[in-house]
Amino acid sequence: MRFIYTLLVYALLPRALWHLLWRARRQPAYLEHIPERFGYYRQPAEQPLIWVHAVSVGETRAAEPLIRALQREYPQHRILLTHMTPTGREAGEALYGDTVLRCYLPYDYPGAVAHFLDHFRPRVGVLMETEVWSNLIHACRERRIPLYLVNARLSEKSFEKYRRFAELTRASLGELTAVAAQTADDAQRLAALGAENAVIAGNLKFDIELPVAQLKLGEAWRRRYGESRPVLLAASTRDGEEDLLLSRLGALEAPFALLVIVPRHPQRFDAVAALIERHGIRYQRRSREEPVAPDTRVVLGDSMGEMFAYYAACDVAFIGGSLLPFGGQNLIEACAAGKPVLFGPHTYNFAEAAEGAIAAGAALRVADADELMRKAQQLLTDAGAAARMGEAGRAFGKAHQGATRRVMELIRWSGAMSDG
Repeated sequence: MRFIYTLLVYALLPRALWHLLWRARRQPAYLEHIPERFGYYRQPAEQPLIWVHAVSVGETRAAEPLIRALQREYPQHRILLTHMTPTGREAGEALYGDTVLRCYLPYDYPGAVAHFLDHFRPRVGVLMETEVWSNLIHACRERRIPLYLVNARLSEKSFEKYRRFAELTRASLGELTAVAAQTADDAQRLAALGAENAVIAGNLKFDIELPVAQLKLGEAWRRRYGESRPVLLAASTRDGEEDLLLSRLGALEAPFALLVIVPRHPQRFDAVAALIERHGIRYQRRSREEPVAPDTRVVLGDSMGEMFAYYAACDVAFIGGSLLPFGGQNLIEACAAGKPVLFGPHTYNFAEAAEGAIAAGAALRVADADELMRKAQQLLTDAGAAARMGEAGRAFGKAHQGATRRVMELIRWSGAMSDG
């Protein structure tokens, strides 16, 4: 099955190249570092390396507690952080600067994978969330490089997709050293697909530390917004959701209420700006660093790596990707920042966290954009209710910490770094 899979990967090469060109229309950075995507690198690999693969922004931020722990415990090693998207690479640079090496993980061609592993010779590898690349995993097993799938999650929808290729999936998961799943349901699904060493470790996102610099930046933004002005944040919105929010902005009757929209993908910043203009709504861009005028109704958050600052500056946080069937985005950071959380009906990417936040009194689920605006209006005008939800969010986050410690114990237990 892996042979057939490899033939298919080679057959898809023209599509992979076309994908880079297509994405480069909005993000020219997709045309940078192309040799890396085929296993050719300029960076030397002088120190012993611990390799962490984080596809894009969400995985890069989720990996932060683990990367910090690895750096503290194994200071003689350097972290090699790999990505698949330019935004993930940029997030890695913003979070870690020069303390880590950064590059793209190659496409899953046997030769490219071999070049990558032979060039960097990582001591151990960590794949974040659900990255099952058959040739990469097999090549690590051949070279006796311990490889872990960490913070692993698998929705019912994804489980059904992987089950269509049961033999290949079983072989690949079986070659991993261990799997650290977020929840019991994730562990059960992964085990059913062939993960023999699946354990429940929890979600690394709960272990993230609030960045003091961003919190101070958020306080400065809040003064710029107007400290008495109610602020609704729409965080990590996806295509189609901004239109729903803007068309119902009139229902937000809290005095002088301000809507801050932060699209999930930076390549959509200009498109969302054009959408706001079509709605005839006065708006300002975050990137222009201007005082927010009293008659401005919308601030477009067109900046990367500042989500905690946006949370610090708002009164209520709506988590995007949930009004439409995108599966939802990370709600844990908003809870950690002590903000009342709202999200829509589609949260299958964070199902257990979403239900847990609701049960803890930290979040509310809304059916549609109309109910979202009604609930936001209630919270923006009831400071007591908003404060109680915010405190419940902080408590919810603290109660679920510990995934980093459990993953570190798993790596120690397996002996992957026993003489490192």
